Amino acid sequence: MTKPEVDAPVGPAPAQLEILDLVEGDGPEAVPGATVEVHYVGVEYDTGEEFDSSWNRGESITFPLRGLIQGWQEGIPGMKVGGRRRLTIPPELAYGPAGAGHHLSGKTLVFVIDLLATN
Repeated sequence: MTKPEVDAPVGPAPAQLEILDLVEGDGPEAVPGATVEVHYVGVEYDTGEEFDSSWNRGESITFPLRGLIQGWQEGIPGMKVGGRRRLTIPPELAYGPAGAGHHLSGKTLVFVIDLLATN
């Protein structure tokens, strides 16, 4: 796969986690608490500005789901290796309300995630 283009969202930001499979994988399924290897792009919902991308670093990243923001912990399980999923994550499932100390606090985030491996 190649780096996805993330279109700037339109309309009001959702209050709940939104999960949309862009490509259905056919490999092993990620389960809660698994360690996953992914490529991803993250953009701010309000501006459509990219704030992070493993593609830009030229390498995927591997980590345990339990160490990630809640939106990833809830949004990746059920995804299959080879799949591409879009997660739209409200602030309370990302970096908390505005003023919580992270530069993305108070922001709704959109991630497009490619699941490369899980165990």
